[in-house]
Amino acid sequence: MVAGTAEAHTSSDTGMSPEEELPDDGKIFACAEAPYQGVNSQEAFDYSSDGKKISMRVGPVADTLEALHAEDEHFDIVFIDADQRDAVHYYSFVMDNHLLRMDAVICVENTLMKGQVYLENVSDENVILPVQSGLSIVRRIPVPPDAVIESKEEVVRDDVFWGYNRRRILDRLRLDGKVAYVTGGGQGIGRAFAHALGEAGAKVAVVDLVLAKAEAVVSELSLKGIKSLALAVDVSKPEDVQRMVDAIVARWGTVHIACNNAGINLNSASEETSLEEWDKTFSVNLRGLFLCCQAAGRIMLNQGYGKIINTASMASLIVPHPQKQLAYNVSKAGVVKLTQTLGTEWVDRGVKVNCISPGIVDTPLIRSKELRPLVQRWMGDIPAGRLARTTDLQAAVVYLASEASDYMTGHNLVIEGGQSLW
Repeated sequence: MVAGTAEAHTSSDTGMSPEEELPDDGKIFACAEAPYQGVNSQEAFDYSSDGKKISMRVGPVADTLEALHAEDEHFDIVFIDADQRDAVHYYSFVMDNHLLRMDAVICVENTLMKGQVYLENVSDENVILPVQSGLSIVRRIPVPPDAVIESKEEVVRDDVFWGYNRRRILDRLRLDGKVAYVTGGGQGIGRAFAHALGEAGAKVAVVDLVLAKAEAVVSELSLKGIKSLALAVDVSKPEDVQRMVDAIVARWGTVHIACNNAGINLNSASEETSLEEWDKTFSVNLRGLFLCCQAAGRIMLNQGYGKIINTASMASLIVPHPQKQLAYNVSKAGVVKLTQTLGTEWVDRGVKVNCISPGIVDTPLIRSKELRPLVQRWMGDIPAGRLARTTDLQAAVVYLASEASDYMTGHNLVIEGGQSLW
């Protein structure tokens, strides 16, 4: 959300108006002192297809700020023209009444006179960064732990107030400096996990049975500036799993986050399930996952820290229908029990083991003409009224990989739109 004078939003040196650069749910409050300014500005806004994002407020700016405060509005950016007579009062009102969101900024135009800030008799410890001639960026400095806070109410200065280890909650979700791998990372859920972990700051090894798929995801990550590595691995083979871990350690020194996501599903009726199908399913879904947990776990236990996230399934809780998938269901139930066991064995040594159980995920495969009737049946079983998207799972993997989940272990995090409740 943005607030500022009306003149600030009629043009831009970048060739784009601010409302065009806002997200779809963004808002701008434009403040105009004189009625004619409001009319002229509104005419300019109406030319833009994004003009609906702008709320025009006409009248004394001080009154507008009072009204916005009463409406409990908070802003990501506030624009102030220092040439205005009461600019300092506007600035003080915004700061004193906490109209800025956390990490928000104030942009102040016309602040410099001969290269110096010319606001007289103003003492402010907040960051004032002159960006270019006459334009400054102001951002509130976080309150230091030893600061004296004046308040009419007694303030409890504990970890909730300051943040655990003096880190705000969103900072605790960051994965900067961490090394992660994702098996089955070349498509679907694994691809979404790789992007999520990378966006949160981790270096990511994308692991897949097919090297070309892993390389394609690595190419995507590189476009976002994410350090990544493509590896071809058959997780059912111990030598492949060890080679995977060795390659990651050789590149980045260690493994902090193990995302064991590779899996297969071969549907058949129970009485027709062959031993070959049973063994193949368990070889990837449970044996392979165990091998990955063990190989990564040894490194994590040695360093006293690690996060293991296994992909289970809603099928670990219920028997999905009408499809027949005995081997898959049982193997995923095994993933949950393996997770619970390792979660209790390793937690006191710094390694937390959890799993995610997705519901039915929307992929191009299940949108085929042959499976369309089955999809309609599934939709009727899901309270949310839709299939899961891979993006529905991304925040969960970041949470489980971060320090924010340090007290969680052996947990099965179910994300299935409520399907297991019916």
